[in-house]
Amino acid sequence: MTTIETAVWGTVAPGYEPVREEFAAVLAGEPGLAGQLAARVDGRQVVDLWGGPDLAGDSLLGVFSSTKGIAFLAVALLVQEGLLDLDREVRAYWPEFAAAGKAGVTVRELLGHRAGLVGVDGGFSPAEVADDAVIAERLAPQRPYWRPGAAFGYHSLTIGALAGELVRRVSSVGLKDFHRSRFVEPYGVDFHLGVPEGEAGRGVDVLPPLPAAEPVEPVEPDSVSGIAYNLQHPVQVDLPALPNHPVVRAGGPASVGGFGSARGLAALYAAALDLLTPDTAAECAQPYSVGRDLVLDMERAYGLGFMVAVPYLGARAFGHDGAGGSMAFADPAAGLAFGYTRRRVPTPGGAGPDATRLAKTVRACAGSLR
Repeated sequence: MTTIETAVWGTVAPGYEPVREEFAAVLAGEPGLAGQLAARVDGRQVVDLWGGPDLAGDSLLGVFSSTKGIAFLAVALLVQEGLLDLDREVRAYWPEFAAAGKAGVTVRELLGHRAGLVGVDGGFSPAEVADDAVIAERLAPQRPYWRPGAAFGYHSLTIGALAGELVRRVSSVGLKDFHRSRFVEPYGVDFHLGVPEGEAGRGVDVLPPLPAAEPVEPVEPDSVSGIAYNLQHPVQVDLPALPNHPVVRAGGPASVGGFGSARGLAALYAAALDLLTPDTAAECAQPYSVGRDLVLDMERAYGLGFMVAVPYLGARAFGHDGAGGSMAFADPAAGLAFGYTRRRVPTPGGAGPDATRLAKTVRACAGSLR
């Protein structure tokens, strides 16, 4: 059966029928697309949908940079509990970090992608990309690629390890254990750093993007962007295949190695809305680094690590998207927690029009019912 009506599985709460229709249209608009969509409002599941080939509602997908929300929420909780001060220097918690001109970098600047630590000279091997402890160890003595605080650029492969090292230094547990004890176990969050032991059968491979209509201009390996994309290392893993690599599935790096369902992404941000005070949530969403991103060469806004100031969301919304097209966020004004995954990497990568369409529709429904 190939009709739109039979292509979508799952449930929506009364008043969210337009979300099902929009999700069906998204799946029908791209041949072979498979995806999951979930939303909670005030903690209640209002959307739980999935469709497309070889994808179940509880399948675990690699979500690329949507992973970063795990690290940023851990930091936010530690700030709320008084164990981290955003305006203290990172070296107060991690003395080795002060090397090579980084002594004055504050926690806030680090999380705002302003530290200039987008990579290391010579790049990371695939095994190193998958190991946050090694990334942190190599970044500590690294000279920044711009004067910290003078500009900002997306720390695509490093920010999770940097934030995770802060978590480890002040909580005495690694980020994986912190996430498990504070989110996964108490809230049933089906979103993990790496594929959990015994759950390999639920993990599905990410599919490569369809061919681009226009050739993509290559990035110079020794440019700021090339360093951030790890193009200097002689052994490369194609970005769309990164979540399929065994070392990433096992290691679960906090920048790109998250595996979850849309239910799990929405549950994570629903837990955030429950755990974070209004002041802490506002801190997460407060735009801090705003303007031209040196790495992405586009306009971006970051708060406490999170992507913020998204035009179609509330001013207090915070979250993150991923190169595979996933998106996850919390929108406190609507009481909304949202998660979207797709199996095929879009062309070009990143959350595209489909994620935007779905997020707008869900928020519109949530707003009309409050």
